[in-house]
Amino acid sequence: MKKLGILLIAALLIAGGCVTRVKRVPPKQVIDLSGRWNDTDSRLVAQAMVNDCLKKPWLSHFMAKCGRKPVIVVGEIRNLSSEHIPVQTFINDIERAFVNSGEIRVVADAAERLQLRKERKEQIDWASPQTRKRLRNELGADFMMLGDISSIEDREGGKKVIFYQVDLELINLETNEKVWIGTKKIKKYISRSIVKP
Repeated sequence: MKKLGILLIAALLIAGGCVTRVKRVPPKQVIDLSGRWNDTDSRLVAQAMVNDCLKKPWLSHFMAKCGRKPVIVVGEIRNLSSEHIPVQTFINDIERAFVNSGEIRVVADAAERLQLRKERKEQIDWASPQTRKRLRNELGADFMMLGDISSIEDREGGKKVIFYQVDLELINLETNEKVWIGTKKIKKYISRSIVKP
């Protein structure tokens, strides 16, 4: 019992000696602590891929044929990597880049549409006739974006290389034609050294 008490006191003294410091930094500042996929990777990859997508011929062909901006829905982007990646953050970055380009219209995904339809149905019973929104008046998407995030990790001793590949496809919803296929690759080299006192 006495040994347990001594260990507990020692643990408290060690824990009490730890100091946590927090410093606010700009959200776009690049901070890469672990070498794993992070917010900077998500934002930069989304922006690069959207920029590439918008420069390809499918957009001008669509505008010439239809005389309007295309409507896109971002569908499933699967995480096939060896780590946890918050894919929804990446999807949000893609949608934001498309909307901010001013060249594309983006509609809600399947889960969001279910919430919106429920709200419109409730408005029939509860909202005033002047403000209720009509059913069956949704903007249909012309294209769906689908994709994968994959990774390969190579490790030896205190050194590691992580390779990420993001593959996205833009598919015509009516014809199933793939009108754009994009790939973005990131390679990170991480080395850890042991600091001797």
